[in-house]
Amino acid sequence: MKALLNHRSIRKYKGDPIDDSLLQEILTAGTRASTTGNMQVYSIIVTRDEEVKRQLLPLHFNQQMVMQAPVVLTFCADFNRFNKWCKQRNANPGYDNFLSFFTAAIDALLAAQNVCIAAEEKGLGICYLGTTTYTADKIIEVLKLPKGVVPVTTVVMGYPDEQPELTDRLPLAGVIHHEVYHDYSEGDIDQIYQQKESLPLTKKLLEENKKETLAQIFTDNRYTLKDNVTFSKNLLKVLEQQGFMNNDRTE
Repeated sequence: MKALLNHRSIRKYKGDPIDDSLLQEILTAGTRASTTGNMQVYSIIVTRDEEVKRQLLPLHFNQQMVMQAPVVLTFCADFNRFNKWCKQRNANPGYDNFLSFFTAAIDALLAAQNVCIAAEEKGLGICYLGTTTYTADKIIEVLKLPKGVVPVTTVVMGYPDEQPELTDRLPLAGVIHHEVYHDYSEGDIDQIYQQKESLPLTKKLLEENKKETLAQIFTDNRYTLKDNVTFSKNLLKVLEQQGFMNNDRTE
């Protein structure tokens, strides 16, 4: 509970390496995550080599923690291994569709979260990189991912060189629904976002970005419609290229 409730995204790292035995223990914890049908349709690419990290750096928008952190982990939805096993055991796999990608992506993210919690429990810092799906096509090239494998998230890991404050979260009442979904009234929305909107950080962001509301920073600056559409199209092409869009096959 302590590790969970004190999670911080770390973006500055010391140069100290992570011991092989410690990394092995953390990765083993990752493999104990829940998984669909015990198929474990994911793979984890462990990157320590400076040259490979240099190739990954621009694909993660030149975030320097990619180079600072001693370990970069790329979590992939992976039906390649499972498909090969099926074929070698005289079974006909039907996993070249979107549902199978979604299943494998869930498996990969569950493993990633186990890894992150285990790392934080051992005194390491982590940060998820949401850029992975934006540049999945280029990451596939760098990491030599075969058909049936798609990167879904990246985690940098190392010993923290900073101790940031805990990031704010919405109140529990804002995300929990009892028995059925209860849609939000205007008053509910005002109440749920009141604390976030009143933070000193929010005031600073509004001044820096010359915006009227925090919501506008998200829609106009951080996650724009144009970017969402561009990255969506790119990811859909990747899914087709990697063999996950054959949604009409029946046998």
